[in-house]
Amino acid sequence: MYISTSSSAASSFLRATSSYTRTRFFPSSLRNLNPASSSALNNQRSTASVVVRSFHSSASRWCHRLDWRSPLSLRAQIRAFNPVTERFQKQFATMAAEHPFKEVLTSLPKPGGGEFGKFYSLPALNDPRIDKLPYSIRILLESAVRNCDNFQVKKEDVEKIIDWENTSPKQVEIPFKPARVLLQDFTGVPAVVDLACMRDAMNKLGSDTSKINPLVPVDLVIDHSVQVDVTRSENAVQENMELEFRRNKERFSFLKWGSSAFHNMLVVPPGSGIVHQVNLEYLGRVVFNTNGTLYPDSVVGTDSHTTMIDGLGVAGWGVGGIEAEAAMLGQPMSMVLPGVVGFKLSGKLRNGVTATDLVLTVTQMLRKHGVVGKFVEFYGDGMGELSLADRATIANMSPEYGATMGFFPVDHVTLQYLKLTGRSDETVAMIESYLRANKMFVDYKEPQQERVYSSYLELNLAEVEPCVSGPKRPHDRVPLKEMKADWNSCLNNKVGFKGFAVPKEALEKVAKFSFDGKPAELKHGSVVIAAITSCTNTSNPSVMLGAGLVAKKACELGLQVKPWIKTSLAPGSGVVTKYLLQSGLQEYLNKQGFHIVGYGCTTCIGNSGELDESVASAISENDIIAAAVLSGNRNFEGRVHALTRANYLASPPLVVAYALASTVDIDFDKEPIGTGKDGKSIFFKDIWPSTEEVAEAVQSSVLPDMFRSTYQAITKGNPMWNQLQVPSSILYTWDPNSTYIHEPPYFKNMTMEPPGVHGVKDAYCLLNFGDSITTDHISPAGSIHKDSPAAKFLLDRGVERKDFNSYGSRRGNDEVMARGTFANIRLVNKLLNGEVGPKTIHVPTGEKLYVFDAAMRYKDAGHDTIVLAGAEYGSGSSRDWAAKGPMLLGVKAVIAKSFERIHRSNLVGMGIIPLCFKSGEDADTLGLTGHERYTIDLPNKISDIRPGQDVTVTTDNGKSFTCTVRFDTEVELAYFNNGGILPYVIRNLIKQ
Repeated sequence: MYISTSSSAASSFLRATSSYTRTRFFPSSLRNLNPASSSALNNQRSTASVVVRSFHSSASRWCHRLDWRSPLSLRAQIRAFNPVTERFQKQFATMAAEHPFKEVLTSLPKPGGGEFGKFYSLPALNDPRIDKLPYSIRILLESAVRNCDNFQVKKEDVEKIIDWENTSPKQVEIPFKPARVLLQDFTGVPAVVDLACMRDAMNKLGSDTSKINPLVPVDLVIDHSVQVDVTRSENAVQENMELEFRRNKERFSFLKWGSSAFHNMLVVPPGSGIVHQVNLEYLGRVVFNTNGTLYPDSVVGTDSHTTMIDGLGVAGWGVGGIEAEAAMLGQPMSMVLPGVVGFKLSGKLRNGVTATDLVLTVTQMLRKHGVVGKFVEFYGDGMGELSLADRATIANMSPEYGATMGFFPVDHVTLQYLKLTGRSDETVAMIESYLRANKMFVDYKEPQQERVYSSYLELNLAEVEPCVSGPKRPHDRVPLKEMKADWNSCLNNKVGFKGFAVPKEALEKVAKFSFDGKPAELKHGSVVIAAITSCTNTSNPSVMLGAGLVAKKACELGLQVKPWIKTSLAPGSGVVTKYLLQSGLQEYLNKQGFHIVGYGCTTCIGNSGELDESVASAISENDIIAAAVLSGNRNFEGRVHALTRANYLASPPLVVAYALASTVDIDFDKEPIGTGKDGKSIFFKDIWPSTEEVAEAVQSSVLPDMFRSTYQAITKGNPMWNQLQVPSSILYTWDPNSTYIHEPPYFKNMTMEPPGVHGVKDAYCLLNFGDSITTDHISPAGSIHKDSPAAKFLLDRGVERKDFNSYGSRRGNDEVMARGTFANIRLVNKLLNGEVGPKTIHVPTGEKLYVFDAAMRYKDAGHDTIVLAGAEYGSGSSRDWAAKGPMLLGVKAVIAKSFERIHRSNLVGMGIIPLCFKSGEDADTLGLTGHERYTIDLPNKISDIRPGQDVTVTTDNGKSFTCTVRFDTEVELAYFNNGGILPYVIRNLIKQ
């Protein structure tokens, strides 16, 4: 039984009452009691404002213990764990009729009798516009229909989506409720910190702390902490994991506590694989069947490459932390209804061409076309020639080509992959039946109805050729046959994305050094890192086994990778190891130095570890343009390793080939890779496997049992994780001396009475910015500068400089992160008259201070502060700390020309007022210097504020101007009235 309190009758009542009273009710899915359902029956069985917490307490314990792959056992276990279900079924069944789209709730019969469950039928809407909608938009439509309560999701929102062809060009906003949330450890820590802090607040207010649990399934995979410290060793995995635990024990212990303290949260331990591959092989549902209601799987994740799941026909993309937390707590995400680029595929890849070659080609095409903020949907006869892993490889690179999603609708290839990866036959049958019935399944054997797209692209797969991308950007594709010429151009070109400006006299420089007592040398283009890594390719058996075949052929011919090249293999899951061993190819990879070093995101995010000291010295002392070749998705300068100024993305087989050649300065068509054991020259064609060889290896080596056995005990498969001792309490015991995990002050002195409207009176300007201030300017993620307030804080607590780590790794400590707010060394603040750096002017005294120090001086004196800004304030990564940090500094409002969408909503979520100057106006045109004091005149009652209304801002020198207050929805007004989304949630939970 699934219970919600979001009937249209209740919604009408909410709208009729004052806004203050309205916030006492728990909108829609914030009252969902079945935590495994995401929002499955959000409007099917609705009540007024009464929620039975005993049901939530029992239901929340079983959600991740159930086998979602078997719908029958799911329903049986629900009945077993929740004896109260039957009692409430009759009580609330009569309320189901209040759903605005109750008439389209349809039974899905099983072929042999009975039913799989019920679903909200899109065909039953009888609207011919739906047949033309892209499949990706149909997922948004289904969610809106199912979750419609005329408060959080309105009938007008449903109409906007149905009329997508006309509304999408107008940048209209819609709410979207994803089915689940996906986290990795860097971004997961602050989310769990917030939940733990909310429990403390509940406890202080005398309420039931067990009410604080995610209301949709949350999966957190610890995969970003492993580094390649040890390589070319049979013990590399164990030794690297020991170092990983030594560095991150405190963070890991906290996450393990969270895995048991919070229901509906699955934590996958370190050493299990990369979050996106685990999502693809195990976590992805494709279709949820929750308590007899069917709906499409969808996910938002706090990592940009969440898009990999789009290859499985699951709608998913990356978001910021506050958005993810809101989704966990059942709140809808506000998003612009996107345009959809239709990308038609035809033909078939030629012999020897890999999926990586294809994705680099697609990335270049889409980046050139312009797809930022859009969905890309693939279709055409060529789809049948792409394996699911090939599709996932393309979907993974969505951030690199700029799209929100690169979506592949479910077809027969998808169903075959689900069976291969251990999903039950009944589950696969249910998925197919549901998607066919709801017109979300593509059957290429049947005539295709033409769909409408915003724009169109087409690629004949036969035209794809072997290639790499680099040396500094993922969309700078270079055909393999042109690589040598392109490389030499890069050496000569002026410094830029395709240039290093090496002086002519230094082009042939040779750096000689000794490695393990033997002579060695490096030149420009010498490969010093060769890494088979990242989620992009390690999920794809064809390229992984292809790499093994290259290694095998090279061994048999007598070729060997140079010992000073740092080689590594970091599979995305344990399944890869199983099929490499089954095929016998891991032996040959080991012989070439590609031992497995760990299971996680390594070289691609810069966790490449140190180079040998002799190699590092040879590069530094001779100014060598050294190269890294990796099977990753990002190669920005300085990301892979500080000493590899040239970084090329390549398929795993090409990584091995370039390691064998030991340089990127080679024409594989004409020049030999090396000399074989018989003294003959060995060429690229001699070691490159055919498509048939790779297919045979995949067919014989990749078996369903490998997936089942790998994921059978995924949460308990790491002995070091199992040995971590954590308290069993549901409240976290905060260590005041910890510099990694700290209780934030979000709910200090919180009472049950919402603070209500807070205008701003006589506030000082903390910072005065121009255009394009990014979230990285506001809250940097990188290194902690030695002279910064954060550094001083750590030094005062006995942390040595070598142990500072980064702001990213310390996101669980608000004291570090508050000091890191506006700490970017490239910050341009008009109050400093052109001086660049993380400082500002304390207006009352005229002193130049670090931003944190100035903010604390204002707070201590009881003064509010604001921020002035230009256009696109908060662009870049949707970083939650870019809103949390200013709130902790005492910023009450941001007045800007325009906001990046996600950051604006994050500011509202933290209780900060976002205001927009009127068109044609900004701080400069209004004559504002930032030395004034600002008063923002908001109405005294929340009921008197309307989304998007105008307000007056006055200054102490007599200036007055009008701004638009950017509370864009009624829900956001409710957040503001409560001081932010988290206090809003707490008060509503207590009121139940």
